[in-house]
Amino acid sequence: MARIREAVRHRVPPQATTTGRRGGGEDTMSLRGAAVRVGGRTLWSGVDLEVGAGEFAAVLGPNGVGKSTLIKVALGLLPITAGEVRVLGEAPGRAGHRIGYLPQRRNVDPSLRIRGIDVVRMGLDGDRWGVPLPLPVRFSARRRAARDRIAEVIDLVGASAYAHRPIGECSGGQQQRLLIAQALVRGPELLLLDEPLDSLDLSHQGAVAALIGRICREEGVSVVMVAHDVNPILPWLDQVLYLAEGGAAAGPPREVITTETLSRLYGTPVEVLRTGHGRLVVVGGGHRAAGGGGHGHHPELG
Repeated sequence: MARIREAVRHRVPPQATTTGRRGGGEDTMSLRGAAVRVGGRTLWSGVDLEVGAGEFAAVLGPNGVGKSTLIKVALGLLPITAGEVRVLGEAPGRAGHRIGYLPQRRNVDPSLRIRGIDVVRMGLDGDRWGVPLPLPVRFSARRRAARDRIAEVIDLVGASAYAHRPIGECSGGQQQRLLIAQALVRGPELLLLDEPLDSLDLSHQGAVAALIGRICREEGVSVVMVAHDVNPILPWLDQVLYLAEGGAAAGPPREVITTETLSRLYGTPVEVLRTGHGRLVVVGGGHRAAGGGGHGHHPELG
């Protein structure tokens, strides 16, 4: 991916890429004592998180605590009110060309005729061209590079068999793979994913989670994912950030998603259970706890 990134984007050379704990250098994304207020209300404060190069981090917690807000902060769309945030060594909003972003999934109209391959290409040049148009002959070298890059990421996400279909005819899981390819097409160093597993059935959740985990490991892309249920992505996680009402806890999953840590974070008894299949279930907190495949006192064991 690094080789193609240079050929297509002509931007930061691979040797200039910063590395985190895996490589012994600067973190890809870090928050130190960060806090944010929206509409006069503090959504979270005291957030400390460090995501190294090639690491996979999940942002967990119940609805309304500001999980998606954290993604907006990382993108530079919302300022913090305290602390410090650095993204790829810069202030948020200054390294956008090195970031891939997948917003919360919206239902695609089944009648939409634009092909999956064109959706992917819009991630490469949609900011300049809109819906892709044929390039003049003088741009043939650029066209070949773009074509090769698009084919590479489509193959990477396993979407080659249906990339030429209208995206409206693709299943939810297929659409999500194509949208992940769109986010990858510029060769980002950081992927920000806002609930990419939402609205997918269990089999597609597992497949898409495995895909993201493989991209993170094999391509060296850092991933920060907002998730409702940690279970599909648990095998690949390096870090989790668990948000509560105004507070936060971050670290390796085994240290954060525990009865002791979550009870302290919420100020109320919360029990973390592990089923016979290895799934985590978070029980208690008066319907405020979430992130382990169940919440309140009616956990879904899955």
